[in-house]
Amino acid sequence: MFLGKTYKCSPLLCVWLWFFLKELLDEEKEAMMVSRKFERSSNSFSFSSYHTIEEIYSWMDNLVAENSDLVSKIQIGQSYEKRPLYVLKFSAGGINRPAIWIDTVWTANKIATKYGKDASLTAILDTVDIFFEIVTNSDGFAYTHSTNRMWRKTRSINAGSSCRGVDPNRNWDAGFGGPASSSNPCAETYHGPYPHSESEVKSIVDFVLSHGNMKALLSIHSYSQLLLFPYGYKAKPVPDHQELNDLAREAVAALAALHGTKYTYGSMIDTICDYDNGMKYSYTFELRDTGRYGFLLPASQIIPTAEETWLALMKIMEHIRHNPY
Repeated sequence: MFLGKTYKCSPLLCVWLWFFLKELLDEEKEAMMVSRKFERSSNSFSFSSYHTIEEIYSWMDNLVAENSDLVSKIQIGQSYEKRPLYVLKFSAGGINRPAIWIDTVWTANKIATKYGKDASLTAILDTVDIFFEIVTNSDGFAYTHSTNRMWRKTRSINAGSSCRGVDPNRNWDAGFGGPASSSNPCAETYHGPYPHSESEVKSIVDFVLSHGNMKALLSIHSYSQLLLFPYGYKAKPVPDHQELNDLAREAVAALAALHGTKYTYGSMIDTICDYDNGMKYSYTFELRDTGRYGFLLPASQIIPTAEETWLALMKIMEHIRHNPY
């Protein structure tokens, strides 16, 4: 089975899938409630459960307060529903240094706790700044907790349609409107009326371009256990294809060394890394699993997934530090 993928099934199978899906959602909800009780009693943030956007924003504020010499919070824009779009900046000092963009949460905490203690990480952060956008689609994320846990699009209104939202993965200008996207506003893969129509996407584009010294974009998604790099909208290889492919091979080997999780790597026609931004090191991770749980990965797999992904990210960031351009 492939949860999160659209497909037809027999009535009996559909009923079974519905109950399976409900059981996963109930387990996730219960885990979140247990986590909240623990966090209230211990004044801490649990990385072994899922969280609402309000809880994540509160964690971000606490992380900045506890590591103000290393971490700062920047608002790069706001969503369609006027939620702030925040980025955490990790910097050991300096102005407009080379930088890496990552969208994930657990890794940000990892860097805050290991800087000055882990020699390799310290060397990386002494050389480059790292920007984290913890929640890229804040409206859609909030909607998954309030109404529809499987929602993936933004929440913008589409003119002439009762269906809301755009797939932000397919709203970038590179290869816009290609075969992996849809022009139907009701489709899960609707690309939007024009490139960067979504404020969530345009805010990233504007920030990256205005920075002017961003060297890498590492985007974290789920699922399928893939490590992808450009191009995804044309067959022609990127100029640095061999280097990117070799680095991807090393990264997935480092990832597999911890828990044995096997990733496929390479350029892919559906990678979302294809925003033509001049960044040599552009990768998309599609995390666990390969389809049994799909977009409803059990909370018990959050920490193992983060631990192994960290090893791959470190391999890529070390390479970037040693190969400036």
